[in-house]
Amino acid sequence: QVQLVESGGGWVQPGGSLRLSCAASGRIFSQSTMGWYRQAPEKQRELVALITSSGRTDYAASVKGRFTISRDNAKNTAYLQMNSLKPEDTAIYFCNVRFGTINMYTQGTQVTVSS
Repeated sequence: QVQLVESGGGWVQPGGSLRLSCAASGRIFSQSTMGWYRQAPEKQRELVALITSSGRTDYAASVKGRFTISRDNAKNTAYLQMNSLKPEDTAIYFCNVRFGTINMYTQGTQVTVSS
């Protein structure tokens, strides 16, 4: 059984930074692919970034160079560092874990970028 606890998010001005954290319970974390997705109002959920168990990362084109995904297997936690935030980054952000047949999302945390 896997449980995910997401933290971070909130309001920030354009150009600012936020960090999201996603802590996972269970033994599979180090073998899992962790991802961050987001969904803006009236838009489909989209992949923001992912990191595999081997540390390979992938990013949406819109966030490359601004966002960094990382993981700390000792803490069973994944992170999304978001820098140079733009109003178009405003969305609900979801953490995701994938391992075998497990494909789980958090309930999401709101990120609002506005002046």
